[in-house]
Amino acid sequence: MESDIQRYLNRLLHEKRYSEHTVNNYRRQLEKLLAFCQNAGYNNWQQITTQDIRMLIAKQHRQGASPATCALLLSASRRFLEFLLSEKKIKLNSAVGVRGPKKAKRLPKNIDVDSLNHFLDQMPEDESLQIRDKAMMELLYSSGIRLAELSGMDVNDLSFSDQILRVLGKGNKIREVPFGNSAKKILTIWIKERNQLVKSADEKALFVSQQGNRLTNRAIQQRLSHWGKQLGLNDRLHPHKLRHSCATHVLESSSDLRAVQELLGHASISTTQIYTHLDFQHLAKTYDAAHPRARKKKD
Repeated sequence: MESDIQRYLNRLLHEKRYSEHTVNNYRRQLEKLLAFCQNAGYNNWQQITTQDIRMLIAKQHRQGASPATCALLLSASRRFLEFLLSEKKIKLNSAVGVRGPKKAKRLPKNIDVDSLNHFLDQMPEDESLQIRDKAMMELLYSSGIRLAELSGMDVNDLSFSDQILRVLGKGNKIREVPFGNSAKKILTIWIKERNQLVKSADEKALFVSQQGNRLTNRAIQQRLSHWGKQLGLNDRLHPHKLRHSCATHVLESSSDLRAVQELLGHASISTTQIYTHLDFQHLAKTYDAAHPRARKKKD
């Protein structure tokens, strides 16, 4: 049974090109599955049942494992058993249909308006990379776009005349979102600096490194984290926090949930409702006050 796990991990590493970190995560989870089977006296994977998988997950949860950790164990087990099924080592994937404990929905934190304005205003603009980093942050906060949408953005996705941003979002859906005057001002400066860094006319990326290549998601995260610490921001700064702050501040000013849904590119308004800290009671109150057919008629 150990050799089956090792063969699967080798496949992930060499054929699927998973990182060593990811493969080690899978290894730890599958070792839990193996230990459970050995304790049950099993000597092959065919013996494991759906009830066994449920018991394994329940046991981990009772011992203090978080819902996220249980979900990881369940996912690793399901994929490993699927691998064994494809090799005809088992006849049924016993992990299919098993659900782990529910994850608590954690609301992302936003940064209050005054703190964020003060932070952005004190960002230096003396060097190319400082200008670039400020432009990224202004754009994230101004438009509420996702990290992947920012890193994947090209220069021609910007329209300075209309102050509109063309965004390729989840599911390859394209949407247009506005950006404000502060973002426009620093982006205008950055475009000139960017042209000095880019070494090839084929490079279309809006945000590039010192070497002139498109910035990765990880590099953007590191730059934001750096400036958060450098300028003494109390909260840890990351792209999603700026996205959520944008949505929250727009909603606080306008109470227009549909507009925020469009801005963020959410397929469902229920997602927007979670992001913006709205509960149903608040939503109902807003509806009653705003919708013409929700108001009581005067006698």
